Amino acid sequence: MESQQEKKKKQEEYEKYVKEITPTHNLGLQMLKAFITGGIICTIGQVILNTATNYFALDKQTAASWCSLILILASVILTGFNIYPGIVKWGGAGALVPITGFANSVCAPAIEFKKEGQVFGIGCKIFTIAGPVILYGVFTSWLLGLLYWLGKTFGIV
Repeated sequence: MESQQEKKKKQEEYEKYVKEITPTHNLGLQMLKAFITGGIICTIGQVILNTATNYFALDKQTAASWCSLILILASVILTGFNIYPGIVKWGGAGALVPITGFANSVCAPAIEFKKEGQVFGIGCKIFTIAGPVILYGVFTSWLLGLLYWLGKTFGIV
């Protein structure tokens, strides 16, 4: 049976080991990288939007739809070529929060599990990351719609 000193020594060694392998993060630098990455994605979106309205004479709503589709397509293609994960690793939330990050979160599991087949691989695993976002987004919008309807019904809103 181990003595208290041996247990304490092992605990200290373990804590030292954990401290050595735990990555350190610079919050300010991470925020700057996220800001730059998100800014670049938004700038690309604005260029697409301006191009669609000025050169292709699309109305703003149609141009916005095309902008979203092009950004999603670009994200899926970059994910397929394993480029977008590197962007996410560098830019963090700046790459995950825009619509491109959502497209990546749907595309990445599909690519990863395609070897398991169409049904049990892609079909079952495609929404492992994005599924909770969709679920809680739909539920929250339903709940807010219900509250709004009740407010309208009782003259509060």
